[in-house]
Amino acid sequence: MFSFTKSITIAAGVAGAMAFGASNASADTNTQNLPTDYVVKSGDTLNKLSVEFNTSVEKIAANNNISDVNLIVVGQHLSLADKVAQDTPSVAAQAPVAATQVQAQAPVQQYTAAPVQQTVSPQVSSSSALDALIARESGGNTSATNGQYYGIGQLSPEARAMYGGNSSDYNDQLNAMKSYISARYGTAENAWAHSQATGWY
Repeated sequence: MFSFTKSITIAAGVAGAMAFGASNASADTNTQNLPTDYVVKSGDTLNKLSVEFNTSVEKIAANNNISDVNLIVVGQHLSLADKVAQDTPSVAAQAPVAATQVQAQAPVQQYTAAPVQQTVSPQVSSSSALDALIARESGGNTSATNGQYYGIGQLSPEARAMYGGNSSDYNDQLNAMKSYISARYGTAENAWAHSQATGWY
């Protein structure tokens, strides 16, 4: 005989069981409670840990970079929680640093380019510098002497032995003086600048 009261009791029990099962399923699938640092013990396997913590072997392997799912060792540290959400901020945090470094380099390049445009023009021509040296040293007198120094350029005996200018000929002394200046100073302007600064060349 069908009992209405009994049917209600059974229906309530089934509903309760379903509610209890749903509650357990919700708790089991919650990954927030999974340990992030689990130390492997003797007898542990990935399959055993997946059942114990209600996760999958694949997730544990992926979280810990395990290529062989059949190989874990005692004392190994495993993270059973999903690591995807934890890794995301570190990538985003690197972007502003790169931008800052690029911006910091720009002013340096602009600053170093400016001094290159400066030019220096000689104050006197080569012939003017040479004439000024001759006027200061001898006044153009080919027989001028000052101790061991002789001629329009007042060259020393060593300089005359190397470059000439021992005669009283003006052009001979002039060529010797030019050779001496070229070898020692490069240009008459440089020799004149040295003479201006020190009183001799």
